[in-house]
Amino acid sequence: MVKFKSYKPGFTWLLFFLVSQSASAQMPAPRPKIGVTLSGGGAKGLAHIGILKAIDSAGLKVDYVTGTSMGSIIGSLYAIGYTADSIEKITRKIDWDLLLSNSVSLRSIFMEEKDEYSKYVVELPWQNSNFRLPSGLLQGQELWLKFSELYFPVYQQKDFSQFSIPFRCIGTDVGNGEAIVMKDGEIISAIRSSMAIPSVFTAIDFKGKRMVDGGIVRNFPVRDVKDMGANIVIGSNVASGLLPSEKVRNALQILLQIAFFREAEDAKTEVPQCDIYIPFKLQKYTMGSFGDGSAILDSGIIEGHKLYPRFKQLSDSLNTIYGPVEMVSNRLPMVNTATISSYEVHGVERTSSEFFVHTMNLQLNRSYTAHQLSNMVRQAYGTRYYSRITYSLQPQPNGTCKVIFDVTENPFTFAKLGIHYNRFTGIGIIANLTARNFFVTNSRSLVTVNIGESFRIRGEHLQYLGRLKNFAFVAETQFDRLDVNSYDQYKQDGLYKQTFFKIGEKFQYSPSRSFTIGAGHRFEWVHYTPKITKGLDLRGSNSYNTLYGFVGYNSLDKAIFSRKGVKLYGEAGRVLEQHPQLDFLTNGEPLPNPTNLSTEPYFRTTLDVESYIPFSQRTTLLLNGQGGVNFNYKRNVLNEFAIGGLTKLFRNQITFAGLQEGTLYTPAVAMLQGGVRVNLWTNNYITGKANILFNNFISRSDFFSNNPNFLSGYSLTYSYNFALGPLEISTMYCDQTKKLQWYINLGIPF
Repeated sequence: MVKFKSYKPGFTWLLFFLVSQSASAQMPAPRPKIGVTLSGGGAKGLAHIGILKAIDSAGLKVDYVTGTSMGSIIGSLYAIGYTADSIEKITRKIDWDLLLSNSVSLRSIFMEEKDEYSKYVVELPWQNSNFRLPSGLLQGQELWLKFSELYFPVYQQKDFSQFSIPFRCIGTDVGNGEAIVMKDGEIISAIRSSMAIPSVFTAIDFKGKRMVDGGIVRNFPVRDVKDMGANIVIGSNVASGLLPSEKVRNALQILLQIAFFREAEDAKTEVPQCDIYIPFKLQKYTMGSFGDGSAILDSGIIEGHKLYPRFKQLSDSLNTIYGPVEMVSNRLPMVNTATISSYEVHGVERTSSEFFVHTMNLQLNRSYTAHQLSNMVRQAYGTRYYSRITYSLQPQPNGTCKVIFDVTENPFTFAKLGIHYNRFTGIGIIANLTARNFFVTNSRSLVTVNIGESFRIRGEHLQYLGRLKNFAFVAETQFDRLDVNSYDQYKQDGLYKQTFFKIGEKFQYSPSRSFTIGAGHRFEWVHYTPKITKGLDLRGSNSYNTLYGFVGYNSLDKAIFSRKGVKLYGEAGRVLEQHPQLDFLTNGEPLPNPTNLSTEPYFRTTLDVESYIPFSQRTTLLLNGQGGVNFNYKRNVLNEFAIGGLTKLFRNQITFAGLQEGTLYTPAVAMLQGGVRVNLWTNNYITGKANILFNNFISRSDFFSNNPNFLSGYSLTYSYNFALGPLEISTMYCDQTKKLQWYINLGIPF
């Protein structure tokens, strides 16, 4: 027999002894049991998959699995029946940014809530008569739901030894700091407990204990797989141990370093118990390098290829001595649905169980798939009344299930803060106060203010009508005071102060989380005051009422840097009689014979469509169309469309790559834009855009008659998404101006 190299020299003698026993015609000893232990290590744990792929390819039957943290996730999926190949496919498709955050997909949020979701840098809940600082801990709502879908086939199994491969994982009791070996109960809670890294994830309640990451005390649980009965242990370890003191540079690293002191000592006793020990060298990655997940997984596959001959030799040797074992190709239970016959809701105080279940549209004595249950939970989460929703299924004697929901409610009041900078609006702090059920139940009221170089304030009260929240009444008001540059032949020639006031109300119907339709009324007042005079100026105001109908659609997956989906807003209405009070100035003095302005009503339409199409793993195609028409807009003023800028900032704006905000004004415009965004690496993007614009094609203004009928332009943007929001640095060019210009935007605008 070919000599088999392993971590422990005695392993070769073990095989030699077994062969000798077989050759002597004595009763052979029982076939040795193979155990696999997978360490914790965050993102680096994805390398374990490559080892499991090599084990599967070698036909080596695994009898026991243990794991900690990420090792518990990979190990448990393998234990319940997923093949290594299927685990690889699952992990390559996962949106890690979404899973490892306190956000959910924007598609889960109610249509009325989408514009405010994930907009602010800081959100401070009002609890116990005070605003509380954020804990910085991840609830991981989407992570829970992903686990609920992955582990759905074994929802009836509460004893982990009954999985197709018996399994155990490790957590740490925060009460006494002792390792807890989890071998029964809710598998999702056990896995979530095992990976709850202190200062990163929230602690988890499991069987009466408060649990955090098992890696604190036992990151490489070899002793546990031997306790289960393993004779031969394959150990895959991606942990790099403690950092050298000179590399501990921030508070989080200090906390993690202290937390894993005990584990470092424990590893010294665990490693020697392996028969095949696989230490990975992944120092260039960290526990949080999920953006490099594919590269880490590839490293594991490469290592697996190297180890394949050893695994194959072990498999062939055992089969020669003890005979071949039956390898089950599909170990995953074929459980696709569960029939829900009853429910319990734990944790509701400010809302009610009935309201919660109603938002989900849960119906008893119906069968549901894991995906359907997840979408129902997302629908309840999308109301913004809840910060976390988890569920477990309890089998009943009649073959049905009771679903038990554990709910954490959001406080009804939040103070929110953000920052925004743009050359047009200047630097500003955006503060928001949002309260639910403040005036009446089933409502949301908010006030948002921009304090800085520009002053803006907006108030809104949204009142849901009916229990299903399909119908709503919205009252809104806004006041802006902005300094706006004016241009002549694309050159800045003046500056004026624009003061804008709006008040209105609308009724809307939202049959789904992505679609809304409605009708409304608004009153608008606009006032212009020249600050730097030019040849011809306007001074004064205009006011008017508008009756309109609108339609909205939003299927974007993210509020920032969307990868897929469509966002649309269209409006058509009648601008009623106007009330202009304006003076025309020349060199600062009123004209002796002022121009007569029209007060006649006119029709007005607007449309804004943006679409995102994933082209590859890192590339997204961008499509955008904007337009608007003031029909029969003759001798009217102060309601034109303002062309320019890369970011939507103010009323009537049509963005255009190549021009600054407000470079041109027109009563009729259509802009078409296409682009490509590439994710260079985590949170770093490069975006190229090209657009064309058609002007004056239906209505032509008496006051802007020199505007060109066609424009084309381009932009190239580097973006970095960090704690304060996206930072975008752009250069742009317009074929008509022949000018290269810079454009900077920080944060999400007002």
